Amino acid sequence: MRGIIFDLDGTLVDGYQGITSGVNAARASFGLPPLDEQDVRGRVGAGLSNLMDDVVGPERSAAGAEIFRSVYDRICVEQTHAVPALAETLAAIGARGFKMSVASNKPVAYSIRILDRLGVLSMFDLIAGPETAGALKPEPPMIRACLAAMRVLPEEAIYVGDMAIDAIAGERAGVRVVLVCGGSTSPEGLRDTGHPVLNNLEELLDVLPLEARG
Repeated sequence: MRGIIFDLDGTLVDGYQGITSGVNAARASFGLPPLDEQDVRGRVGAGLSNLMDDVVGPERSAAGAEIFRSVYDRICVEQTHAVPALAETLAAIGARGFKMSVASNKPVAYSIRILDRLGVLSMFDLIAGPETAGALKPEPPMIRACLAAMRVLPEEAIYVGDMAIDAIAGERAGVRVVLVCGGSTSPEGLRDTGHPVLNNLEELLDVLPLEARG
């Protein structure tokens, strides 16, 4: 094993506060009541267009997305927080010789700003998203782009995510999958995928080899 590809929201960061702010700004513009953060948490992961279809309706999705972006652009960094021991865990993984990258349905510009603010951006070979890869997860292009950037084969990599959609994306890309609790899919839902499930990101250190091989 030589390369690790991570999802972002729910895996490396807790960004649900900012996403909820954007969602509720869009809903308010159409006279809809706000949703609580736990409700929004269960709706995210399939990209902004699908999220807006869900929270404001397909006929208002495009306008809702514009409102969401205008708000989220202002608050995405301050309302996104690292998961516990993020920097320490990534540093330990890097010290073992693993290459790392990110494949997220969040637009790349937001992902880069957030990871830069958290001080971990330089640890990744690539930050991939739907606009750079040409498709949303669970389609595999962004995972394949990460493999190419890290110069590792699918059988040499794992994808670490927090949702059932991440499991499907990893399977389609031909990489092993490890899932982390705390994101948008319940622990039970994660276990139903048949892939290994960790309680938190730091536990990844217990399942990785002590040294990258390949």
